[in-house]
Amino acid sequence: MATAEARKLKPSRAPRPRRELQAVRGGAEPASELDRLIHERVRLGIVSALAASESLSFRELKDLLRTTDGNLSLHARKLEEAGYVVCKKSFDGRTPRTDYRLSATGRRALEHYLDHMEALIRAARSR
Repeated sequence: MATAEARKLKPSRAPRPRRELQAVRGGAEPASELDRLIHERVRLGIVSALAASESLSFRELKDLLRTTDGNLSLHARKLEEAGYVVCKKSFDGRTPRTDYRLSATGRRALEHYLDHMEALIRAARSR
């Protein structure tokens, strides 16, 4: 009975209103506006590796990112469909070869993503 009385006396907690993520200082968008296409781990690895190289083969990316053929293929295709990555297929003798390079659009998207992440880090450190 004491527990029931205590519940009656205890004010009920109304759910807190949901706060939107605020923009960080420096003009970056809210964290919810991150480029989700690049933010995924494997895709971020692909665009980062390609930003540091002229081009990389499928095999080089696979070894570098330590992922499976299917996983790399799926993520590379998403980046290609978005125009972030250019894929060139050829043959080395009888062996198929797929090479990737970062497009100008992909480079701009990566730079924007990195600027946004740096702004988020600065904002978190200043609190």
